[in-house]
Amino acid sequence: MVLVAPAAAATQPVVLVVGDSLSAGYGLTIDENWPTRLEERLAAAGRPHRVVNASISGDTTSGGLARLPGALERLSPSIVLIGLGGNDGLRGIPTAEIRRNLSKMIQLSESAGARVLLAGIHIPPNYGPRYTESFHAIYHELSQEYGTGLIPFILEGVALDVELMQDDGIHPNAAAQSVIVDNVWPALEPLLDLTIHNDTDQE
Repeated sequence: MVLVAPAAAATQPVVLVVGDSLSAGYGLTIDENWPTRLEERLAAAGRPHRVVNASISGDTTSGGLARLPGALERLSPSIVLIGLGGNDGLRGIPTAEIRRNLSKMIQLSESAGARVLLAGIHIPPNYGPRYTESFHAIYHELSQEYGTGLIPFILEGVALDVELMQDDGIHPNAAAQSVIVDNVWPALEPLLDLTIHNDTDQE
């Protein structure tokens, strides 16, 4: 992450990333993962926001939901990017439960005054088209219901490119992280403007 003075950090609007291994940077150094690259992009664009990456490899929507209230209280983020659900899907957790957990995370974030950005993920068709289609629809449906930002598929242009994946075929490599930032940026940028306006209005 970009280092800033403590006093400056305290006044910067926070983009909180709550995700799993895709955001935690499994197999990568901290300097290589996409949330760090995103903070570099924000700085280059002259944005005052800082990124706090609260992602944990292997996390699920239930784990993220349990951790979120504490993170909201500590950080008072302006934007919460939720990148969870992939591990739920791989474990065959009922889509109604996944949807319920994500819905609660959105509600908690919005109640804390944050804008929400959902990062959609795709899963292999291991459980048949009915489950897979229901899973993929969760992100679009919740985005429409709550009016959140949406990244339809955070690994667009990455997941099927072997040169951008680690040897396990599941996790993106260092070269893929800038592509992920490119996927995040168009959905995030409008929220950055809104949070700046909100902060100004409250002064």
